[in-house]
Amino acid sequence: AGAAIAVEAIVEDLQAKRALFAELEALLGADAVLATNTSSISVTAIANGMQRPGRLVGMHFFNPVPLMKLVEVVSGLRTDGEVAQAVFDLAAAWGKTPVHAKSTPGFVVNRIARPFYAEALQLLLERATEPAVLDACLRGAGFRMGPCELIDLIGHDTNFAVTRSVYEANFEDKRYMPSLLQAEMVAGGLLGRKSGQGFYRYGDGGGVPALPAFEPASAPYAQRVVLHGAGPVADRLTLALAGQAFERDTASGWTGLEVDGAQLRLTDGRCASAIGAEVAVFDLPIHPSLGGCERGTALAFALSDRASGAWVQAAAQWLRAAGFHAQRIADAPGLIVARTLAMLINEACDAVHQGVCSEAGADAAMKLGVNYPAGPFEWLARWDAARIAQLLDALAATYRG
Repeated sequence: AGAAIAVEAIVEDLQAKRALFAELEALLGADAVLATNTSSISVTAIANGMQRPGRLVGMHFFNPVPLMKLVEVVSGLRTDGEVAQAVFDLAAAWGKTPVHAKSTPGFVVNRIARPFYAEALQLLLERATEPAVLDACLRGAGFRMGPCELIDLIGHDTNFAVTRSVYEANFEDKRYMPSLLQAEMVAGGLLGRKSGQGFYRYGDGGGVPALPAFEPASAPYAQRVVLHGAGPVADRLTLALAGQAFERDTASGWTGLEVDGAQLRLTDGRCASAIGAEVAVFDLPIHPSLGGCERGTALAFALSDRASGAWVQAAAQWLRAAGFHAQRIADAPGLIVARTLAMLINEACDAVHQGVCSEAGADAAMKLGVNYPAGPFEWLARWDAARIAQLLDALAATYRG
C-alpha cells in the first residue's frame, strides 16, 4: 500500500485492465501513480471509471525490455501533466529514453512505422517487384532489415493484427488499410519464420536470398550528355561521366542525365510512362551515415512502357557506371526507397501536427523503438520538403485521384 507507482503489464484487454486498476485504486494511496504498459489500448478508455483518472499514464516499454531503451510515456485526455512528467523523469532515471506521446491509435512507433510495411505490401500486391529486391533496396538506404524479412521475423499474424487495429481505430483511414496480400498469407498459415514460410522459406538452407553480385560497368557511348540538377545525387552521377564530355544544367527542374534525348531521372513520384517515351526513373540514393549509397548498393529503377530496347539496356548501364546495383522494377510511382521515406516522413509530420509527439520524440522513438537508421525529421533535413510534397502528390494522384 505504500508503493509510489504500480506498472500494469497484463493481457491486452480493456475490461481486464479496468478491473485491475479499480483494485489498485483501492489498495494504493491517493498519491500513487498508476501506469499501464498497453501497446494498443487507449489510455483515456482505461481511465474511464477510475476515481482519480488523472494519475493513470501509459508507460509502454519495448521488448526485450532489458535491451530496448525506448519508453513511450502516453497521456490520456485526463492524465495529469505532472504525473506524465514524473513518469518521464523516472524512466530516464532508470536509464531509458522516454518520449511523450498522446493517447492515439498506435501511439508514436506503431503509427509512424505503418508505411514501412504498407508500401512494401502494396508494391508486392501490384507485382512491381520481388521481396528480395525490396529488402535489398531498403537495406541500401540504411535499414537493418527490409520490410519483408522484418515482417517474417515479427510474424504476419502479429503485424496484420496491429495494422488492422490501427486502421479500425482511425475509422478506416486509407493510410492504414491492411493488405489483401497479407490477409491471404495469414489465412494460409504463411506466418514467417515461426511457421517456416512467409515471404521467404526457412530451414534447410532457406532464408533471404542474396541478389546476384554487382558487376560494375562503363558508361555507354553517347554523342551528347547533359547532367541536370545539383546536389549529392547529381554529384554521384558524375562517376558515370569519367572521360565523357558533358554539359551541365544546374538550374534544371529535375535531377539526372539526358543522354542523346533520352532521360534518366531521379523519381519525383510520377511513373516513367507519364513523363515520356525514352524515360527511365531511378530511386533515391540516400544513406544516413554515408550521405549517398556506397558502390554496389541496390537501387531500383523503372522504364517507360514506350522505351526502346536500346534505352532499356543503356539506362541500366548508366546506373551501374555510377556505382549502383541497378534493379529494374515495374513502373510504379515513387519506386521503393523514395516512396517509403516520403510516407514515413508524412506520417511523422501528421503525428507532430496533431500533437501526438514532438519532432525530437518522433526521431528518438523510431531509432530506438524499431532501429531505424535515422528519424523521419532527420531524413527530412537531408532531403527536400518541396520534393517530398511533390512525390506525395503524385502518389495521391495514382492511388486516390
